[in-house]
Amino acid sequence: MKASRLIIVGLAGLAGLLALMLSGRGPETVVVQAPAPVLPPNTTEVLVAKGDIPMGTALGEAELAWAKWPRDLASSALIQKSARPNAMEEFKGGITRQPFFANEPIREEKIIKGNGSGFLSAILPSGMRAIAISIDSRGASSAGGFILPNDHVDVIVTRRDTDASAKAGTDIYQSSTLLTNIRVLAIGQNIQEKNGERVVVGETATLELDPSQAEMIALNQRTGTLALSLRSMVDINKPEEKRSRTGSNALTVVRFGIAQEVSR
Repeated sequence: MKASRLIIVGLAGLAGLLALMLSGRGPETVVVQAPAPVLPPNTTEVLVAKGDIPMGTALGEAELAWAKWPRDLASSALIQKSARPNAMEEFKGGITRQPFFANEPIREEKIIKGNGSGFLSAILPSGMRAIAISIDSRGASSAGGFILPNDHVDVIVTRRDTDASAKAGTDIYQSSTLLTNIRVLAIGQNIQEKNGERVVVGETATLELDPSQAEMIALNQRTGTLALSLRSMVDINKPEEKRSRTGSNALTVVRFGIAQEVSR
């Protein structure tokens, strides 16, 4: 080979190497990233209802369970296994004052330990009394039988006006609202509405009252007839408004079984 050809080949190879260096490209490398470490879940175990629990249920292993709960959402009001590992045993035999839904955290204020006492005495708030009044089994004095436990009612008393009846020579009755916004604890032996069905009307309605209201009911039940007037759910928490009654001096006169309102 001639020396001139060797020089040309050498220069071409040198030029190619120089071009490769100037382009900045070298042999390709593959970067393999290590998988991120798996962190343990930031959860805790809290005591929950295993299924739907109606009001008045005695708690046991069939109603309670431990469930994982996000630690950031576990407030101090929830019962955590890390703080109270024996909580399930503590709540056995307790009675639910309010219903629970499945997987709902158990709240201590919604449970009371009955210690063998009756259900009503267990769910009755401190300082309150439960008193039963007689009602018409046909629903004539309880909104046609559609009043359910936990509804709120007004109590109306109707009594015979002895003096006015003696003067008029016929029966004269007066009615007035005795108590307002009273919670119904039970109708007959039923303490709650079950499966959306209306409870069977019994002979009594048990009301939640304070001591002075209980005395008032006991007295008026002896001297008059009591009836329950169902309130709207919207009005339960509203302040009481002054009631305007047309013909405040009116009396109800009953002649031969027919009632008629007349003025005094």
